[in-house]
Amino acid sequence: MAKREKADKIIEILKREYPEPKCGLVYDREKPHELLIAARLSAQCADKRVNAVTPALFAEFPDIKAFAAAETGDIERIIKPCGLYKTKAADIKNMCVVLADNFGGTVPEEISELTALPGVGRKTANLIRGELYGKPAIVADTHVMRLSDKLGLTANSSKDALKTEKALLKAIPSAESTAFCHRLVLHGRSVCKARKPDCGNCALNGICESGKKQIAR
Repeated sequence: MAKREKADKIIEILKREYPEPKCGLVYDREKPHELLIAARLSAQCADKRVNAVTPALFAEFPDIKAFAAAETGDIERIIKPCGLYKTKAADIKNMCVVLADNFGGTVPEEISELTALPGVGRKTANLIRGELYGKPAIVADTHVMRLSDKLGLTANSSKDALKTEKALLKAIPSAESTAFCHRLVLHGRSVCKARKPDCGNCALNGICESGKKQIAR
């Protein structure tokens, strides 16, 4: 089966399993910077914990200007449960300073501009680009890299986010890219878990070579 044909089949199956995929981070769509900040907090931290912290954070600092003017210690106090809080607080303040000074208080959509912001890498930049602006984007998080390898959409790229991103951009139709990544994350969390994948109850086990091997054992 050709890679694009396999990708189309996988998309079809995942759409049935997860008809309304959503970003795991909670944010106000009228305030795009909230997603940017939540994504920074999510580094080495579960979305559930980030979502528990951000309501108080966004209540105390309601906009980009408020974050830019904040004392980092005040940000640290709220985000401490997310871990790496000193580095994250500094990045959050500094990215908002740059947004206020260089972008008129708006979140840019170009990868080069996003990755120039303090603390923002390609994964976060692609999340912003796809989730907020509807642009073709692959968010190569651990679930996406792991599952795309298992499914044969990528080859030995589970430790190379850029390699995964490039391969999936070729295999996945542009209009499906963001939703596809959300669906892979949902599937990785609920069924194809890293430590104990439930291959017997996986809707993709007929197309997943790794799954077929597990079931055959």
